[in-house]
Amino acid sequence: MNQQPTSLEKGNFRQDEAPIIVGLDIGTTKIAAIAGRKNEFGKLEILGFGQAPSNGVQHGQVLNIDQTIRAIEIAMDNCYKSNPDLDIHEVYVGIAGHHIKSLQTRGDLVRQNAEDEIRLKEIEQLIDNQRKTFIPAGDEIIDVIPQDFHVDNFQNIKDPIGYNGVKVGANFHIITGDRNAIKNINRAVERSGLKTKDLVLQPLASAAAVMSEMDMEAGVAILDIGGGTSDLAVFYEGVLKHTAVIPFGGENITNDIKTGLGVLKQQAEAMKKQFGCALVDAAKSNAYITIPGFRGFAPRQISVKNLANIIQARMVEILEFVTYHLKQVGLDHKILNGGIIVTGGGAQLDHLLQLTEYITGLNARIGYANEHLAPNHVEVLRNPMYATCLGLILKGYDDYEKQRKVFKAPSVHIEVPKNFVDETRKWKLSQFRRQK
Repeated sequence: MNQQPTSLEKGNFRQDEAPIIVGLDIGTTKIAAIAGRKNEFGKLEILGFGQAPSNGVQHGQVLNIDQTIRAIEIAMDNCYKSNPDLDIHEVYVGIAGHHIKSLQTRGDLVRQNAEDEIRLKEIEQLIDNQRKTFIPAGDEIIDVIPQDFHVDNFQNIKDPIGYNGVKVGANFHIITGDRNAIKNINRAVERSGLKTKDLVLQPLASAAAVMSEMDMEAGVAILDIGGGTSDLAVFYEGVLKHTAVIPFGGENITNDIKTGLGVLKQQAEAMKKQFGCALVDAAKSNAYITIPGFRGFAPRQISVKNLANIIQARMVEILEFVTYHLKQVGLDHKILNGGIIVTGGGAQLDHLLQLTEYITGLNARIGYANEHLAPNHVEVLRNPMYATCLGLILKGYDDYEKQRKVFKAPSVHIEVPKNFVDETRKWKLSQFRRQK
């Protein structure tokens, strides 16, 4: 049975308030939809929440479109039940899967007039130019993320707008994915009666939910352990340095338990959630789990220590991938002072933080989205498994706020008193004589 919030903020939505943004997390084990809006303090108020089991997704990739559509519709129905006043047409959708890749590029734009200040339009042109980067056939660019800008000889500029110079350029992190996989996600969303406002890489959404500006500057790695994949995003000095999708997640642990202990998948999942431990040394050697016999067979005794052995082996494999990626981009434990933030459904395993610190050499903590949520949030959403969905809302708000900044303020006519100019000239003259 789906766990739904018992009470949510309902009522009249004023047109002058911030927009309602919906995040749709299409995961391997669950599909979640959360509707939220920022209040006057910049915190997220949750206006609707629904979820459903996911059957058509494997390793973060939509394979069975019909099953995925049904799951999305159930999740959206539950969201509407939690708040019948909602009217949802557009959603921000998370994307992950084995097909996701990333590459680094550098681009420059020679300006027509070096004396003029750099405008937003030129930066948008610079980013659009990177969408013409050559990528393998069958792939498609999902996102182009500027890392740091340079104007002429000035390097490591975060925001070049307002500078002037002959040439403006940047280093870019380009995220690509399989074209058919992207089409399947969009097709499933559209056939559910919704429109994809934007596709957001899941580790970037999770990062938006669980980290702060201080984390970004100190240097931090975000590890989102989902059902089908584990997603990694690395930030240093306020810049996204690396992203990766590790092809193992909670489903792999469940399958390992099923195979290793000879139990049903449902029993393996239940044991993982209730008795799972990521560190063998912390598991009790004299503790056993009783499994009901199958079709008349006698009940079985499963050692908690054996269960921990299986879980630890797979988690070590995932964490070794993390260590490999960090070394690949030159960001090891000596540089990432913010450590590693573990989030997602897999972050709930007992003693996972100790294992993470041992394998990676980084300080570790669980990533919660608490600091972004208004005080009246639904308690169940504190669970790190909803970090991606909440992060999608925050990414949507980031887009909204950036668009709002570029709107020109309406011109205002101000009546100037007839003697204003004369009085101003007299004042300036008196100041000049005083200085003399």
